Amino acid sequence: MSASAIFILDLKGKVLICRNYMGNMDMNEIDHFMPILMKREEEAEATPLVTHGSSHFLWIKHSNLYLVAMTKKNANASLVYAFLYKIVQVFKEYFKELEEESIRDNFVTVYELMDEVMDFGFPQTTDSKILQEYITQQGHKLEIGAPRPPATVTNAVSWRSEGIKYRKNEVFMDVIESVNLLVNANGSVLRSEIVGTVKLKVVLSGMPELRLGLNDKVLFEITGREKSKTVELEDVKFHQCVRLSRFENDRTISFIPPDGESELMSYRLNTTVKPLIWIESVIEKFSHSRVEIKVKARSQFKSRSTANNVSILVPVPSDADSPKFKTSTGTAKWVPEKSVVLWNIKSFPGGKEYTMRAHFGLPSVDSDDLEAKRPITVDFEIPYFTVSGIQVRYLKIIEKSGYQALPWVRYITQSGDYQLRTK
Repeated sequence: MSASAIFILDLKGKVLICRNYMGNMDMNEIDHFMPILMKREEEAEATPLVTHGSSHFLWIKHSNLYLVAMTKKNANASLVYAFLYKIVQVFKEYFKELEEESIRDNFVTVYELMDEVMDFGFPQTTDSKILQEYITQQGHKLEIGAPRPPATVTNAVSWRSEGIKYRKNEVFMDVIESVNLLVNANGSVLRSEIVGTVKLKVVLSGMPELRLGLNDKVLFEITGREKSKTVELEDVKFHQCVRLSRFENDRTISFIPPDGESELMSYRLNTTVKPLIWIESVIEKFSHSRVEIKVKARSQFKSRSTANNVSILVPVPSDADSPKFKTSTGTAKWVPEKSVVLWNIKSFPGGKEYTMRAHFGLPSVDSDDLEAKRPITVDFEIPYFTVSGIQVRYLKIIEKSGYQALPWVRYITQSGDYQLRTK
């Protein structure tokens, strides 16, 4: 069971929109929500769940709004929160931004959407592509005869419409891995992880069935191919289209995809990553009148790969001025409002080392204020490369009309939260 009622409140707790799904609660109970929340926040005891008598309020804040689900039952809290975040996403896809003004400007559409996304306390269609087929921001044009809901609403496949036709059938798959890294001042890796997503752009006619094969360690152990290079996927999350029972049985990723763009799956690898771009820095202060910074950047991946649009942000003292730069490649510039030097390298092949020197003047006033040492951060993107070694072994496309379709697969590694602390 999910929520009995959903409310959207402004920052003062005034109800903008409410929908009573089950009729089993006094809707005036919402008046108690804001006073209790304010009192909790004053006492630094704010919690995502607020209770008044037998009424439970599960809430999230987005922009200048509170979205509150009210229930008396012992509801599945994680389902309620997932639903609240999902309707935020639906509203954002409809109105660009979800805030008080967009709610006030679109009352009719908001009520129509709230009628469709939940029924008698149970979440229903929450896919905005499907909702947009029959709820438009222009309002409804009344037609003679009984209106028919789109087939998707009554289908088992609620995320894809029937009768889609394309002249050229293709699937584009992007495997994108973000590297999160934290290195301490002595060069030891304190934290490293890979967060991956598999994104799809589907241009396929009909109701195609897709099967995706990865070099998944568990699958290879089941099929006795342990010698092959594999990856151990953790925290795997799938789009609702993936048949979870098949994945749990034999690790087959089988699905009827949504039309257009979607995120098929995400995963995490808690693994020690050799830093792809290694930074060494030396900062020297001379008699409090000038500071010299020497930064060495080394790419620690194979020479056949190239990192694009590399940005290295090097912190400098906030009172520094009159900068001079010398780089072996790329361009360096001072960003005074952030107190950093930004070193941009458009193309950084593997196995290369580059240097940047920066010279700054400092005010002659002797200042012993120790500024907190900020880390160097790095942004980059390496196409045609995955740091985990994940591979798409096959992507089969089966459709009853038997058309030929081309799958295109692209790999990208990029920086996530990538930081190296300085001495």
